Amino acid sequence: MKSRYHQSFPWYGFVAFVLCILAWIGSWLHLEPFSVYLFFLLWLGYILFMDALVVMRHGTSLLQRMRWRYLFLFITSCVFWWIFEWFNSAVQNWHYIVDHPYTPLMFTVLASINFSTVLPAVLETTEFLSTFRPLQLKLSMDEHYGRLPLLAFVLLELIGIACFILPWLYPHYCFALIWFSVTFLLDPLNNYLGRKSIFAHIAAGRWHFMILPFGALFCGFFWEMWNYFSLPKWYYTVPYVGFWKVFEMPLLGYLGYLPFAIELFALYQFILCLTRQKEDFLLI
Repeated sequence: MKSRYHQSFPWYGFVAFVLCILAWIGSWLHLEPFSVYLFFLLWLGYILFMDALVVMRHGTSLLQRMRWRYLFLFITSCVFWWIFEWFNSAVQNWHYIVDHPYTPLMFTVLASINFSTVLPAVLETTEFLSTFRPLQLKLSMDEHYGRLPLLAFVLLELIGIACFILPWLYPHYCFALIWFSVTFLLDPLNNYLGRKSIFAHIAAGRWHFMILPFGALFCGFFWEMWNYFSLPKWYYTVPYVGFWKVFEMPLLGYLGYLPFAIELFALYQFILCLTRQKEDFLLI
């Protein structure tokens, strides 16, 4: 489909594509001493390449709209994934293999740099998918759909508290709840504070936001594929579903990317509220 916003492909998209390919090759060849830095460069190339595709197809992009605020996505992403590392200390669903020992400080710094790419990758992929006509979003950027009823707010928060506590008490049985806890805790609160809310969209019968989970699933394929032959890398030990692996991830484990995307959205809106930023620059 040729978009009515069609523009020439931005120059930085070509640079990003080359960066992505070179980092991919270097990562799989375990090129020392660069291997530990290649995950970030690989995903930075992916992020900027997707942004360039969106510019070509839609005429604008997250990078163009946010400008210097684009860095805020990387900072937010880093904070977000450390929350999940904390959750994982209870459920122990994923583990890391490194190329050689690192001091705790060095590991924290390098991991933080790598974690910073998660949120921008998912948001850029979602915008790219939305440039295809069947997936185009037809809502203005400021539709919030009103306030949730007080009873709904309380019930959702109680579910969020349960999803937060149970994985710590029964990690072998309740590990999957970590992929819902942030959403149930923060999304109703976002609605109360006047931010965009997934549950408010659902209450209004609008499901356009479902493109976001598929953006995360799209990224998930590349996360797992690029991880497979890399070093450093991660692997999974997930109770009950640790079979039929596609790369290191159990096939059923890919379903976790769907609620994970909603958690990304909820946390992003919450941090925007904490930092008193009115605009989120998103099309959803």
